[in-house]
Amino acid sequence: MLKFIAILTGCSLALAVSVQAAEPEVPTNKTAQKPKTVQKQQVAPKQHMAPTTHVQNVHPQRTNNPVHTKVNTNATNPVHTKVNTNANKQVHTNASDKVHSKPNNRVNTNPSAKINTKANTNVSKSQVNSPSADQSSKVAPVPPNNVKANKPNAKNIQAQHVNFHAKPNPAITSAKFNQNYRIAAAQNWNGPQYNTYRSYQSQWHDQGYWRSHYNNLSLIGGGWYYWDGGYWYPAWGYNEAEAYYPYDGPIYSGPRARALDQVVADVQSSLQEMGYYHGEVDGLVGPQTQEALAAYQSAQGLQPTAAIDQPTLDSLGLG
Repeated sequence: MLKFIAILTGCSLALAVSVQAAEPEVPTNKTAQKPKTVQKQQVAPKQHMAPTTHVQNVHPQRTNNPVHTKVNTNATNPVHTKVNTNANKQVHTNASDKVHSKPNNRVNTNPSAKINTKANTNVSKSQVNSPSADQSSKVAPVPPNNVKANKPNAKNIQAQHVNFHAKPNPAITSAKFNQNYRIAAAQNWNGPQYNTYRSYQSQWHDQGYWRSHYNNLSLIGGGWYYWDGGYWYPAWGYNEAEAYYPYDGPIYSGPRARALDQVVADVQSSLQEMGYYHGEVDGLVGPQTQEALAAYQSAQGLQPTAAIDQPTLDSLGLG
């Protein structure tokens, strides 16, 4: 009996020891199963990344394409990216990508843009071929560089103005006497032919002074002038009622005292035929005549005095 009890007690102890030894193996098995669950979760991202890696593999195929396109991978975008695996190996994207990725390509998928492009092209062509442009060029032609080739016959022009007489023009304001007046920029005109302009100063005297000092005095175009050494000058003070002077300064007429208004008319007609002067031949050195003189002088390489000086009159053949 005692042996049976001892054997039963030993079996109980052995069972207890085996149970205690078996209990740690349960959590070990559970912890061993957790990595399997993690591995299954890691496999899922790889499956989701497969399309991205597939799209990225397309870029090396487009290395020969000089134009880079943008690949749209937005799942919410209704326009899906299409990969073309033809011989050119080009990636075609949506319409907006085509416009931005090919700046030199004139293909525009926007219908309104096509309409605007055609409209602009038609406008530019009509502007080039418009009759108004041709008419404007005929009305105001650019004077040729070689004006001498178009210079009119001086003798014919002078013959037309033998009996010419100028009259005051209300549209051209007369100069006012200023004893301190000097011709602007005349000090910058180099050469002895411009000494008269550099030294000019307005003078006011009565009739007795003018008659005693100068033999040639004339009423021309509404004002009294005196002639001296090839130039006509305003005779300020000779008659205050007849003192109309559109230009206050010397006017060259040549070695003889040819009538001042006839010389001015000759110059205006010559400049008019060459396309420099567009005003009336009135024998007055007004603003339009001065502008035409300056343009002609600049084209001929002369000093732009805007005055009828000796170099200009000789150049026109009217000296």
